[in-house]
Amino acid sequence: MTGFVDRFWRSADGLALHGRDYAGAEGEARLPVICLSGLTRNAADFEDVAPWIAARGRRVLALDHRGRGGSAWDPNPMNYTAATYAGDVLALMDAAGIGRAVFVGTSLGGLVTMVLASLRGPAVAAAVLNDVGPSLNPEALRRIGTYTGQDPGAATWAEAAAHARRINGDAFPHYGERDWAAFARRVFVEDERGRPRLAYDPEIAAPIRAAGPDALAPDITPLFVTLATGRSLLLVRGGSSRSDRPPRTSSSDRPVARVTNRGVMSGASASGPAARIGAAISGS
Repeated sequence: MTGFVDRFWRSADGLALHGRDYAGAEGEARLPVICLSGLTRNAADFEDVAPWIAARGRRVLALDHRGRGGSAWDPNPMNYTAATYAGDVLALMDAAGIGRAVFVGTSLGGLVTMVLASLRGPAVAAAVLNDVGPSLNPEALRRIGTYTGQDPGAATWAEAAAHARRINGDAFPHYGERDWAAFARRVFVEDERGRPRLAYDPEIAAPIRAAGPDALAPDITPLFVTLATGRSLLLVRGGSSRSDRPPRTSSSDRPVARVTNRGVMSGASASGPAARIGAAISGS
């Protein structure tokens, strides 16, 4: 995918980290957008939406969390936590001279965005959260824990695509062979023998294993409320998503937060989600 340059920076503890930097189209100066991926994913997840946003005048930085994509693996896997990833994002912002940005976070990336709002509130001008909200689905998290860090043993790219389909097929029922082949290229890289391997450190699952199954669904409501207070927030949830609870921002007992916009995305439409994201960030 063209349209970006590779950007590298150092974390506070010295790791070399990587992201894709898409220049915004010429025009009125606007806040940049920082895109943060899910647990086992990387900057390649945003290879369609990032150019779409950049073409509308915003610089876009799609980041690889440490241990993913082009970022270095951490020698201490217990550092693979949302708080650490948030610190890495702040290190990038400081290095790049970015004081404020709009954030787009998928799953773990959304959790990192919530932590950022707690650590340095003014840095988060607005946010789009995809497949994460004020509470987590314990069963979905347990499912993620069963495959994260497990070597699928793919010897060919066809086998890598088949593995991607086994893990994600329920979420993308409309995908065909070409879609899964492209998906595999985003979540696998070639090893020294030319074989596909997962594009992340298998030890990213170490904190999940250490916590145990009973600790996989922490109460993130306070973090969500902090993020949702005083800034625009869009919640996006796939119609087949199992990673969070249904998009609800209040319970029968008490309100959680007021959210600017929210919606459920179903089917194969590409323009709908992009348009909603664009509308959500247009005023920031």
